[in-house]
Amino acid sequence: MSALTRKMASMNSFKSRTPATKEQIRSAEDELGLSFAKEYLEYLAEFGCASFYGHEFTGISKSARLDVVEVTNELKKINKDIPCDWYVIEEINVDSITVWQNSKGAVYSVAPNCAAQKIANSFFDYINL
Repeated sequence: MSALTRKMASMNSFKSRTPATKEQIRSAEDELGLSFAKEYLEYLAEFGCASFYGHEFTGISKSARLDVVEVTNELKKINKDIPCDWYVIEEINVDSITVWQNSKGAVYSVAPNCAAQKIANSFFDYINL
């Protein structure tokens, strides 16, 4: 387990789904036309997708509302200014705020009609906010 997945697994009310296969991960990257950050790759391989204490993170999932490809593609239609190497890691569901990660690992918060704000250097740092 990576530091990220160890930390997630230790959180209150942690739940995960089926780990994603290398083929599923590669297919998701191909569909989005990007590469996931290393820690997101580790997260997908360990959990597929996961949730804990009020957070539901995207991943490889049969549920469209949790599937990184479905959610990212849908929100990129609405947010035309999102860089091509960003993908959604969480929809906050408050004030339409979404949390995105870029292929280098930085995490950003995006709200309607507002500029993106960098909120963490990594997914690990984000869950420790």
